[in-house]
Amino acid sequence: MDTEIFMPTEITIKEKNKFIKAKVVRTAILARSKVVEVLSEDNERFYFIYYKNSLIYGNKLDHVKEDTFIHNAFTEGLIINAPHPLLTALIPNLSILIPNKNKLFSQLETHYSLEEIAYIATTLDSFLKKDQLINFIDNIYFHFRRNGSFMNSFQVVQILHDFSPALKSAQERLNLHDFNKYRDFYQTSNLPSILIKDPLFVEIHCFKDRFNPEKRILLKEILSAQQDGLGELLLWLEEAEKFHEIDSIKKYSAMALRFVTMEEWVQILALVKINPFREFPDSKRIVENMIQKGNYEKSALILLNFIGDLPASYDDILSKIWRNSDSRFVIAHVEEFISLLKQLPEGETPKELEQKIFQIVVVLLERDGLKSVYEKLLPIHNFKLEVIKKIGKMVELMEDPDRMMELGDYYAEFKQFDQAIDCFFWEMELQPQNPSPVWKICKMYQSKGMIKEAATYQKIYEQLKDHQEIS
Repeated sequence: MDTEIFMPTEITIKEKNKFIKAKVVRTAILARSKVVEVLSEDNERFYFIYYKNSLIYGNKLDHVKEDTFIHNAFTEGLIINAPHPLLTALIPNLSILIPNKNKLFSQLETHYSLEEIAYIATTLDSFLKKDQLINFIDNIYFHFRRNGSFMNSFQVVQILHDFSPALKSAQERLNLHDFNKYRDFYQTSNLPSILIKDPLFVEIHCFKDRFNPEKRILLKEILSAQQDGLGELLLWLEEAEKFHEIDSIKKYSAMALRFVTMEEWVQILALVKINPFREFPDSKRIVENMIQKGNYEKSALILLNFIGDLPASYDDILSKIWRNSDSRFVIAHVEEFISLLKQLPEGETPKELEQKIFQIVVVLLERDGLKSVYEKLLPIHNFKLEVIKKIGKMVELMEDPDRMMELGDYYAEFKQFDQAIDCFFWEMELQPQNPSPVWKICKMYQSKGMIKEAATYQKIYEQLKDHQEIS
């Protein structure tokens, strides 16, 4: 039974001299950084920090502390939960070698500016002591001060203050007389002006407040200037899911097809509740190909959200999905499948409908109870199926204490043996000399495999039967 549209993203981690197989759980994007959470075959969680698509550091963590970068990334960032085909594009290498922590900062200096390294240091507080990171950022700050680079030193102290707002030295430095003009620049200038001088600051600021319309527009402009376009695409998908806005879908579809197949893109759109069958004529052909390959349940996961919005030309596809989907899968999506059945023309209702609805009702009665099942089936009462008539009759009988025997028979037919026993017990108490409910209780215990209890009630039945014959 398929319960997921996408395949998991598997990675290999090299730790010292051993290789660890793991699966990606989720990824959080926060401006230029991202965090990838993975789960190993031994149920150990690893977290990897990336900056500009390059691995910075990562390792195993028993838990993520509050107010660390990783915690904040999964709270404030743009989240991609696994399984998802874009995860492969987000993780540049699926074989990960854990970097040497002792050489970490010396290696960073060969690839990034000092301001970037100060920011990167703030992302590592789950792996290094906070005091150690503060001291490292302090060294960058004093390096700029000694060289007379006051703008750079002010930028670094802002990063330090964001990282540790309670740090007294950072608060004092922000208010130094030497920094008056830089402080005024940040406080009085608009974000596009600041972007020219400090693109890192603006990108982080806009990303954290990306649901502000003005900042979101600027963030889109920043991301559109990046080469691969993946960040811009993910931002659009988040916007589409949260606000149901699908402007520029052709533009972003073209962008998406650089990372995923058309079939995967149709599935991604369905995942964020965008109806691909309305937007792309090719969507039907893609689902038909999935049906031909026997991927009925994956096809269902795409189509079920849009049942009421599909043209009649999809009826044949829906019929095939209904006939070939596993009953457990149907039960997991029962409301959607009820809507699917309503969509099918009466003449094309599958022959197996009665039997399949019966199987579904048996499980639903165990899970939800009689009244809930009756309400779920209301939309297809006009199908005039025997199973639906019986459920309706059972609801009527619930209100009539003199007809518990009849209700028990229905429960027994639907394999709800405990409820049937309760009904027969009720009847047995009302008519203690009547062997019929006792015999039915015996049969129910036999059906449950409770041989000892069945034998007990068979003896009672025989005694009542003998007494009835003597009388």
